[in-house]
Amino acid sequence: MRRIWKLTLALLVLLGLAACAGENDAPPLYALGDVERISQSEAFTAELNDLEEVDADTAFALYRLGDSGLVREDLKESAVLRSAGATCEEAAVLVFTSADKAKTAADALQDYLAGQMDSNRDYRPAEIPKLENALVDLRGETLLLVVANDLDAAQNALK
Repeated sequence: MRRIWKLTLALLVLLGLAACAGENDAPPLYALGDVERISQSEAFTAELNDLEEVDADTAFALYRLGDSGLVREDLKESAVLRSAGATCEEAAVLVFTSADKAKTAADALQDYLAGQMDSNRDYRPAEIPKLENALVDLRGETLLLVVANDLDAAQNALK
């Protein structure tokens, strides 16, 4: 009988360790510094001095987050770099108060990208493939947006 209890206890310990290991396999949240790391990579055709920082208030308005039912206080912090006008390239990390708010914002960013494609189709047709292949990645309450000439370089900068 003791042997059965010992085996049961050992099995429970192993199951507990396996469950804890699974929790650590989740991808890490994005950090504000990730935007800078992407900008230092070869992802953008725009020169670093052609990229401009956008504050959180402007980002909230630019991405039309209010149209999705979010309020400015839902966006805790952000780091955004975008082209000053020559291209559609940009990188943004947006941090929200909850994962649900970030999910809502991810949908808003898809709408933003669709609008960018519509407005640039005739004006800057060479930018359309960048917009079509843009990365919108949600991790917990953080959201990453990358519109780049070389998306692989941007993703490698995050490793």
